[in-house]
Amino acid sequence: MDVAIVGGLHSEARKAAVERLLATVPGSVALHHDLATAVHGTVVRTVRDVGGVLSSGEAPLVNDCACCALREDLVPELERLADSGLTRLAIVELWDSVEPKAMAEVIAAHAHDTAHAHETEHAHDTEQAHETEHGHGHGKLRLTGVITAVDPALMLPCLGNGDDLMEAGLAAATTDQRTVADTWARQLEYAPVLAVADSPEADDEDRALLAQLHPTARQVPISGHGDLAGAALAGFDVEAAAAAQHPSCALLPTDADEAGVATLVWHRDRPFHPERLYQALEDLTCAAARSRGRFWLADHPDTLLGWDAAGGALCVESAGPWLASLPDAAWEMVPPVRRAAAALDWHPEHGDCCQHLVFVSPGLDREGLEEVLESCLLTDEEYAAGRAAWKNLPPAFDTLLEV
Repeated sequence: MDVAIVGGLHSEARKAAVERLLATVPGSVALHHDLATAVHGTVVRTVRDVGGVLSSGEAPLVNDCACCALREDLVPELERLADSGLTRLAIVELWDSVEPKAMAEVIAAHAHDTAHAHETEHAHDTEQAHETEHGHGHGKLRLTGVITAVDPALMLPCLGNGDDLMEAGLAAATTDQRTVADTWARQLEYAPVLAVADSPEADDEDRALLAQLHPTARQVPISGHGDLAGAALAGFDVEAAAAAQHPSCALLPTDADEAGVATLVWHRDRPFHPERLYQALEDLTCAAARSRGRFWLADHPDTLLGWDAAGGALCVESAGPWLASLPDAAWEMVPPVRRAAAALDWHPEHGDCCQHLVFVSPGLDREGLEEVLESCLLTDEEYAAGRAAWKNLPPAFDTLLEV
């Protein structure tokens, strides 16, 4: 059975996309877990087709986490639909703040495991293991699409909303510390397909912001002649989608300037001074509606650091070592997509260590932003002092990195 995920904080657009799929794909059903009741200890599951509700039920919370309950309940319910033999496409309509990445990986992992188990059994019975194709074709479930539904008029309000999901009534657990802005950014940027609502309130700036935030996405109108069904069944690569989000090899936007919205790609081959960068964080975080990428900090010269900012809040985290800091033997353990990204950034002196940050925003002050960024780099004298000296610089980021 084919499975497509449709998610996003723009609930009206999401519901319209699901209705469109139900109406255009024969034998399709939509499965939705409503997490709004999680505060009462349960999650409500609904299964419906184009004619209306087919079944409903409740799933208990797991570890006080509504998303965990969703994960525990989702696969058995999808298997039940697959076993019935009546469903061609199961549309998993995610609740508002649920991010598609985790759900896509749960479904894909299950599909892979069941396919592998089937093939192992088949190979044992026929002694023809070499004829089986690993991980394809024999599982009950096949993830064929991940779609985020978008109302372009709500793009900037969501990206600028630094409220905690808890304050907005959108938390998936009592421990949920995400914000509206960073949740929306990840929902938008993970999906290769965007189902776009025909919003009369949206203007050219909204549409330019959408295009620049995720330039590689396929945009499909929800109404009209958009082939949403084709997009839902086109196929989905979980590993490629995860790599495209990882700071070390992210598919970052490119330079652009349209309808008052600009994208600045800032690339340098010199580390940041930790104290000067730390002092500039507020200015840099608030300079753009969205910024992300990877950066190089002088006092942690071997660590690739991820930068992820939206809604005026910044998340900085270690994303593992730069490849230049690894012994040659370890390179074989590194995925090809990571090696390819490092090769594009490679410098004869310090390998893939670099600054690669991208800022996207209406009214972006390119010159002012570049000036602040440049001021945070090591000076010629500091750079010439070498790595041993860099490690003795003030450790301004250690609290952020929990070192």
